[in-house]
Amino acid sequence: MIRILIVDDQALIRQAVADILGAQDDIEVIGLAANGREAIDFASAHRPDIVIMDIRMPVLDGIEATAQICRAPGLEGVRVLILTTFEEDEYLVQALRAGASGFIGKGAEPDEIPRAVRSVHAGDALLSPLATRALIDRFVAMPVRGAPAPGVAELDSLTEREREVLLMVARGRSNQEIAEELFISPHTAKTHVNRIMTKVGAHDRAQLVILAYESGLLVQGG
Repeated sequence: MIRILIVDDQALIRQAVADILGAQDDIEVIGLAANGREAIDFASAHRPDIVIMDIRMPVLDGIEATAQICRAPGLEGVRVLILTTFEEDEYLVQALRAGASGFIGKGAEPDEIPRAVRSVHAGDALLSPLATRALIDRFVAMPVRGAPAPGVAELDSLTEREREVLLMVARGRSNQEIAEELFISPHTAKTHVNRIMTKVGAHDRAQLVILAYESGLLVQGG
């Protein structure tokens, strides 16, 4: 059972998401919160598997709440899924840097929300390829201020093939797409991705996207 905390300052959205997820056999909504401070307190007390987090909220916003949850001792297994309008790209970048595992739009179809939750729980997808690639396009267009040069320590341990796979992950490719492009099996593609995450200390694919961008690999690779 996937245990969920829903955080949004609008009661209607909180309840709507709770109703959608509560109808799933493998998902349990264990709490609702109206701001980031409530989210941190609830997560610390109950350790949900996933926190569905709004960005702009009173008291404490979703980005800071995400950062505090993701670095809190004892909450290493808690993943954060950002709930967004997709009109806040700059906030999404900050949220991913803070440790969020993915994002989904408030206008998503009802069946997309449980799929997003399962994907984040499995740790094998960044969600919504179109949205991911749009965000990546923004990464590439943004000026890189103070970013480490390519070849930073996190990348030094990777083989050439692993760097190639990392770049494909950063471009929003799924394991299936990586397998097709490299003429390998999906299992081998997943093995490469898991090995990369282990080597660089990333807890999911979202963190690989950030690493590829901030190390310069994504810009270098085009």
